Order: sequence, then C-alpha cells, then structure tokens
Amino acid sequence: MADHQEASVTLPSDPASVAAARRYVADVLAEWGLPGDAEVADTVRLIVSELATNAVQHTFGQSPTFTVDVLLERDEHLRLGVTDSHPRWPQRLPAAVQQDNGRGMVIIRCLTAECGGRLSITPTEEGGKTVWISLPWSVPVRK
Repeated sequence: MADHQEASVTLPSDPASVAAARRYVADVLAEWGLPGDAEVADTVRLIVSELATNAVQHTFGQSPTFTVDVLLERDEHLRLGVTDSHPRWPQRLPAAVQQDNGRGMVIIRCLTAECGGRLSITPTEEGGKTVWISLPWSVPVRK
C-alpha cells in the first residue's frame, strides 16, 4: 500500500470550473478504487462542488484561479483542499439570516461531520487560503 497518493488541478475561477472540479475529483477517486455509485462518492462530489463554488463566487475577481488538491494518506484519510488567492476566509452566517445563498459552508460542515471527518482552513504564503476536508477512507486502494 502506498503511504501517500496525491492529485491536483488548477482551474479558472469561472462557474464552468465547478463541474470540472467535481468531475476531476470523481475520476481520481475512481482510479483509487472508490465506486462512483458509493454514498461517500456522492458526498465528496457535493463537498467539492460547494468548495469550488465558494472559490468562484466569493473571491470577487481577486482569485483568477483555484486549485483542488486530493490526497490519500496511508490509505486511511482522504484530504480534499480547495485553494484560492483571496485573503478573506469563509464566514459563518447567523442561523436567522434569510437568504437564498451563502449556506455552502454549513452544508460542507454537516456533510463532513456526518462522515466522521473534519474541516480546517490554512493560510497560503501568497495571502490566500485553503479549505481542507479530511475524511476517513475505507476503500482498498488500486495500484
């Protein structure tokens, strides 16, 4: 078993890139042995969609691209990271706020917790940030 596998893609901050990010991650995970119809595969696709959407919509043109990292550590932990160059970190909205959007991080946190994972945010050297999701991995890895 490999101690570490990784894949990465950088995409333009454009709405069409959300679907490209989702497909990219799904393809990588399929290569690593995760069946596309597995429940966790749907969860991962939704998390990636929400993170990529945030990178496109909430950087206000200050991040021309975003990067999606997929890491498998010791065949035990799947880490997904979405990096953009905007300095503002995601903000939690008060539960009483009524609006049609802005619930992406709530969705991400709930899905991550349901899977037994965790969310973290780290600054980049360039002044942006990476939103990381770490999930347990129980799929035998293909070589």
